[in-house]
Amino acid sequence: MSDTINRQILLVEKPSGKLGPEHFKMVKGAVPEPKDGEALVRTRYISLDAANRAWMHGATYRAAVEANTVMAGGSIAEVVSSKAPRLTAGDIVFGDTGWQDYAAVPAKHLTKMPDMEPMTHLLSVYGIAGLTAYFGLLHVGNPKAGETVVVSAAAGSVGSIVGQIAKIKGCNVIGIAGGKDKCHWLTSELGFDAAVDYKDGATFKALRAAAPKGIDVYFDNVGGDILEACLSLMNNRGRIACCGAISQYDGVPSAHGPRGVPGLIVVKRLIMQGFIVMDYMDQSAAALADLQSWVASGKLKVQEDVIDGIENTPKALIGLLAGENRGKRMVKV
Repeated sequence: MSDTINRQILLVEKPSGKLGPEHFKMVKGAVPEPKDGEALVRTRYISLDAANRAWMHGATYRAAVEANTVMAGGSIAEVVSSKAPRLTAGDIVFGDTGWQDYAAVPAKHLTKMPDMEPMTHLLSVYGIAGLTAYFGLLHVGNPKAGETVVVSAAAGSVGSIVGQIAKIKGCNVIGIAGGKDKCHWLTSELGFDAAVDYKDGATFKALRAAAPKGIDVYFDNVGGDILEACLSLMNNRGRIACCGAISQYDGVPSAHGPRGVPGLIVVKRLIMQGFIVMDYMDQSAAALADLQSWVASGKLKVQEDVIDGIENTPKALIGLLAGENRGKRMVKV
């Protein structure tokens, strides 16, 4: 990578159907100059998340990504130069740099990160993925020892951590994932009690067999038909943590939404709550202390899927949406 050229991946067209490589292009431009209050950062690892696709649909918790602009995305980056008092060259930060080698970013939008090896853990277990799993499960799902916890997209960056934390808390854990290999990985490597392969086409039947006593906590990453199946099996006063809706992001969503809403929620007195991890950042120190302790003790295993080369970022996101990854997927720039 040249220190005078800034490679950028643009979203050239918002997809109306499935995301494809034709929706992106790489261009080369000049390295930007930071203004007062900004830092020039060099991207090291770009985070890939299903939310990247959701941002193309319209505004969510952030502004929509528009056509012919640098594709948005968070990353771990290194400060090259700074015109802000709290950042100096060499600092490692997290921020929305977009898919590019260099970015000039307001310092107030950058979070200084600890010097850690492997640095990739700052995007996975100690980053947004790990904190989302931690707060969504423990603060929204509120699981109790002995309860049954189900998590969808269980082999992904968030779901794989959710399931392991639930096991640490003494719960019976069932993961829903796509494919026999992923399901075997969840039970044999990560310690899940059972795994359901939604690609078999009999999710409700398999889930009912895996959770004969019903579901107390459901951590929902996908929405759609799987949410509907879990709703039917929820126990009275169960909790549903709504993290994402991957099934709705790419291509044509299910013809019908989850049926039984609000009827099942009322009859079973369920709590169904959406959350955004940024709401809990004032409690991140305590969360990181727990996560670091569990990793150090071997109770929490970290799975990362690192793709090399910024030019491969579009393909890597498309693959993530198709379920190629195990654990956290990122691109090394």
